[in-house]
Amino acid sequence: MTEQPVLAPFSGTVVSIARGPNEPVAAGAALIVLEAMKMEHEVLAEGAGVLRRVEVSVGQSVDAGDVLAVLALEDSVAGPNAPADAAAQDEERPDLEAVLERHALGLDEARPEAVAARHADGRRTARENLADLVDAGSFIEYGPLIFAAQERRRARAELIARTPADGLVAGVGDIGGRPAVVMSYDYTVLAGTQGMRNHLKKDRLFEIAERRRLPVVLFAEGGGGRPGDVDWPAVAGLDCRAFGLFAALSGLVPLVGIASGYCFAGNAALLGCCDVVIATDGASIGMGGPAMIEGGGLGVYAPGEVGPVEVQYENGVVDLRVADDAAAVATAKRYLSYFRGRTAPPERTPDQAQLRRLVPASRKRIYDVRQVLETLFDEHLELRRGFGTGIVTALARMTGHALGVIANDPAHLGGAIDAPAADKAARFMQLCDAFDLPVLFLCDTPGFMVGPAAERTATVRHFARMFLTGANLQVPTGTIVLRKGYGLGAQAMAGGGFKSPLFTVAWPTSEFGAMGLEGAVRLGLRRELEAIADAGERERAFEAAVAAAYERGQGLNMAAYGEIDDVIDPADSRRWIAGLFDRRSGEWWRRSGKRRPCVDAW
Repeated sequence: MTEQPVLAPFSGTVVSIARGPNEPVAAGAALIVLEAMKMEHEVLAEGAGVLRRVEVSVGQSVDAGDVLAVLALEDSVAGPNAPADAAAQDEERPDLEAVLERHALGLDEARPEAVAARHADGRRTARENLADLVDAGSFIEYGPLIFAAQERRRARAELIARTPADGLVAGVGDIGGRPAVVMSYDYTVLAGTQGMRNHLKKDRLFEIAERRRLPVVLFAEGGGGRPGDVDWPAVAGLDCRAFGLFAALSGLVPLVGIASGYCFAGNAALLGCCDVVIATDGASIGMGGPAMIEGGGLGVYAPGEVGPVEVQYENGVVDLRVADDAAAVATAKRYLSYFRGRTAPPERTPDQAQLRRLVPASRKRIYDVRQVLETLFDEHLELRRGFGTGIVTALARMTGHALGVIANDPAHLGGAIDAPAADKAARFMQLCDAFDLPVLFLCDTPGFMVGPAAERTATVRHFARMFLTGANLQVPTGTIVLRKGYGLGAQAMAGGGFKSPLFTVAWPTSEFGAMGLEGAVRLGLRRELEAIADAGERERAFEAAVAAAYERGQGLNMAAYGEIDDVIDPADSRRWIAGLFDRRSGEWWRRSGKRRPCVDAW
């Protein structure tokens, strides 16, 4: 055996001696404990052997390099890298056990009654929804140990057990391999209300979303503000930052809101700030719940009467209506995929020759414009279908590229654009512009809806939104005229005019005019028609004039005069659309930060 002095590594005071003379020592075992700057440091054996003698005593001050003890090392195992005592490695740590036990109290397994009640209603828990949303093993939870600020009313142990995470499960997780901020109010905790501490958690994660440029998915079920958090020194709590921080993310990162069950007051306010609102059957959404309504002297209502999904889908609050929680999660994933860049193109694409038959030869026969979308694109997701039904707005994908599509629906008012449709189109343009999605217009409109009834809906202002937004788009746009292209409505379906898009082309079924053909003939030839006494002859003269106007306004004639770029075979449409994604142009429209102050909530 080789004797080796054990030296003090720094100046300090001896606070304990772990071994006595002639005791066997394992490699890595503690010999002496020194204190310096209020911290204790173990001096370890560099190898196995026998402690010959100790040169210091407890309470003695030593300097760096002083001999503390002499150790006789076994030559075969001497060295500073000898492993520590195996028993010490397996030692139980009460501090770690306390942390693990505390975390476990917030899991669904620790609350079987609450989970069972949730399942009995046909609903999933907050943690189950988030587990389905994010990729397995990727979720990092923020603030799981907080609880409701009600210690002046209830015991701490009760709050820990009954208000885990203060009713908001939140963190960062991957969705389809890309990180996102995800959060869900927990309706089993105080009805998913907004507690003072879970507001702070939201603040933290909204700031992280801004710094990391991460999309946010919010499950917004809950009853709004929570008056029972008495620990917080506040009068009204109107200095809460969560609403401002969340709204400031609009236009910077995609915001996805999910409403399932009851979503009222502050919860609904956050939901309304989202780019897209997904709601399940049976959901009710309102800026005030039953208690607030009754408190305001406005009557007594059941929660399901306040803002049922049927109402909110038709009035435009809800973009996507789905059956249940599982469908909501699947839809949120699908929606976000359009904002994650190009994907692999499909192995097979729809037969483009079908496009030649989708618009009837008869100019007065309606058709299903959604069949055009289904054939033209690899896939698409229609938004806000229940509202503004004269226009279809959809996210679509072609050869892996994502884009936005705005199409007139001739099955509603003949494709005329009314005030709700104009709002719907303008807001969708903002969404696409904010997140670098090129826009394709599929035009088939006789123009904006007119008449006294239409004017009572403030059409002058609503229609102008299409011009104001379309003319200021910074992403590439293109227009394909499927059939009718008349008046100001057609110009709005080209971002302001037919020279505004990168291309304006038409199908063989296209027809054009400054206004509808029949109306133009009646106005332009009123005196001549009134001079014809015979009603039958007058009608024949009218039809002949309409036919002549149609001949003059055919797409071929428009192209011949250079007012559009070409009349094309419908089966060739994808070649023109591909120009919206041509990387050889340098993708000049790509943004580095916010392009728009926000995406309008309406």
